[in-house]
Amino acid sequence: MKHGKLTKRLTAVVLAAGMVMSLGACRSGGNNSGDAERKDASQIVQENQVSDNSAAPSDSSGSDSSGASSASSETDQTAEGEKTQYPLTITTYGSDGQELTTTYEKAPEKVLAVYQGSIETMLALGLEDHIAGAAGLDNEVPDDQKSAFSTINYLDEFTPSLETITMMEPDMIFSWGSLFGEKTLGDAQGWVDKGTNIYMNSNTRPSDEAYSRTLENEYTDILNIGKIFDVQDRANAIVQEMRDTIESVKEKTADMEEKPTTLILEAGDGSFRNYGAASLGGDMVTQLGGVLANPDGSSLGKEDLIAADPDVIFVVYMPYTGDDPEEVKNENLNTIIGDESLQSLQAVQNDRVVPIMLSEMYASATRTQDGIETFAKGLYPKLDLGE
Repeated sequence: MKHGKLTKRLTAVVLAAGMVMSLGACRSGGNNSGDAERKDASQIVQENQVSDNSAAPSDSSGSDSSGASSASSETDQTAEGEKTQYPLTITTYGSDGQELTTTYEKAPEKVLAVYQGSIETMLALGLEDHIAGAAGLDNEVPDDQKSAFSTINYLDEFTPSLETITMMEPDMIFSWGSLFGEKTLGDAQGWVDKGTNIYMNSNTRPSDEAYSRTLENEYTDILNIGKIFDVQDRANAIVQEMRDTIESVKEKTADMEEKPTTLILEAGDGSFRNYGAASLGGDMVTQLGGVLANPDGSSLGKEDLIAADPDVIFVVYMPYTGDDPEEVKNENLNTIIGDESLQSLQAVQNDRVVPIMLSEMYASATRTQDGIETFAKGLYPKLDLGE
């Protein structure tokens, strides 16, 4: 994979999300993403089938060993659990990035979930029966969600057109901010005005001004979806595991006199994108006790890396449909460990250049737990993350 292609693939998730498409986008093998290398819908569905070695889901997901929901309904919660009182008011964000108030008279029954985190959040909460349509998978869903995924309607279009959505008549649209555009999913406020609620991943809201993308935002999104569908016990369990992991790491490293310094880097053309303090990845590292070697810089050159010389370097990579994950990971790691001019870095010399998937640290939703663990293991390789 040539460097230009590598850069293109690393940033494709953002480009695809903001892509301008015609309202009546034709279905061309189920891939209207603008990336000809992406697989079509039938291939994605096939790759997300349950395999013999698929892992059993965790107890907190409310699922049995088949991956399907074991609860008789989404309101079957423990006596101690919180119950949603409808009508429920939830604050999300509009296409302009401003707060948008939505009201739910009951749990939505026909949800359009677009993009990885939205689909996986619904599945993790046992809400597959509420999904009228899903689209936009770049990676396979976790093994313990594949049985549930096989029951949903996965659409031909990578980003559904307004025509498709209108025909579907959803009562809720759940997606990223960059997809709520005039020529993609449509204006968020416009849908709400027509009686279709929307929920936008908080860390993807559009804004002309910089804002911090935080772990707390990811927690809030999962908890809000739990409230909307009256599955608060399940949502609380998922978020609590994330909080508990961070607290456990902080307790176990409290006596360390010097915490490891780090950079989170994504390869570009001649430079690296730096995920600093205002990024979700940066917030994860900071909450785990790590020290960002360059918390404010957005783009770093090789000289900047050498000057910072952190203890650990996390290399961001993202395999998309059509990619070999191991090849993409190694190609991106090689931008650091294979560069002769960077061999003096202590992270290179000490074998502490660590890969992390973009989906674990950018609008990561239920994959946030994976991101927390990846960062924790990279920062503290000798630390036992178990109880």
